[in-house]
Amino acid sequence: MLIDDKGQISAEMILLMGAILVVVLIIAGYVTGITSTISESISEVVDAARNSIINRL
Repeated sequence: MLIDDKGQISAEMILLMGAILVVVLIIAGYVTGITSTISESISEVVDAARNSIINRL
C-alpha cells in the first residue's frame, strides 16, 4: 500500500505543477499584452512631442 500511496502523491504533484504552469503562461500572456499596449501609447506620445517640437523650430 505504501508504494501505491507514493505513486498517487507523485501523480498529484505532476498534475499540480502542470496546472501552475498553465496559470503562469496565461498570466504571462496578459502581461505581455498590457506591456505592448503601454509601449505603443508611450511611442505615440513621444512621436507627438517630437513632431510638436520640430514644428516649433
